[in-house]
Amino acid sequence: MGKVKPQRRYDSALRKEQARQTRAAILEAAQALFAERSYASTTVEAIASQAGVAVDTVYAGFGHKRSLLSALMDVRVGGDDESIDLLDRSGPQSVRVEPNQRRQLEGFAKDVTSIIERARPVDDIMRGAAVVDSEIAAIRAGIQQHRFQNLLKFVSWVAANGPLRGEMSEEEAATIVWSLTSPEMHRLLRVDRAWTMERYREWLADTLTRTLLP
Repeated sequence: MGKVKPQRRYDSALRKEQARQTRAAILEAAQALFAERSYASTTVEAIASQAGVAVDTVYAGFGHKRSLLSALMDVRVGGDDESIDLLDRSGPQSVRVEPNQRRQLEGFAKDVTSIIERARPVDDIMRGAAVVDSEIAAIRAGIQQHRFQNLLKFVSWVAANGPLRGEMSEEEAATIVWSLTSPEMHRLLRVDRAWTMERYREWLADTLTRTLLP
């Protein structure tokens, strides 16, 4: 009897890992096809074929294309498929506990650059889809509003360690950070101007320091 429980735990862990791998394969296939063909022109059948799974597996895991695209954004922002709020992850938490404002901004620039590098290509897809799909447009608007609220929290961490520049309010500071770290700004510099990731990160840290701190 004692041998059965370990075997069951092993089988359960194996099934979970297989499900995780299947989910990751579907998301990778979706992103590749959305980027290549556009969101509107990509079918669930094509995604299933590219991922090497049954169509029913895609529907069972995500429901429909909108949910798949939204899940893809969540995974790219977080860096994995764990159900952990972004601000509770190690990068933001290390920024929160840093007592020096300049090092906070440098740490934030490093962490958020990694996030945008993963998420901005998905935002490109979402922005294109939003033109023809009002529900996608609403999802993207909600993501941007949530991003602002997270940045407002980040600014409060910085302000807790010293004053901001001049009479700048935390909301104004968050608006500035929200603009500078927008996917649109990232695309302008990284794609249109062909900046390296390192140059973008250094520019962001320097600009935030010059703009937000006395």
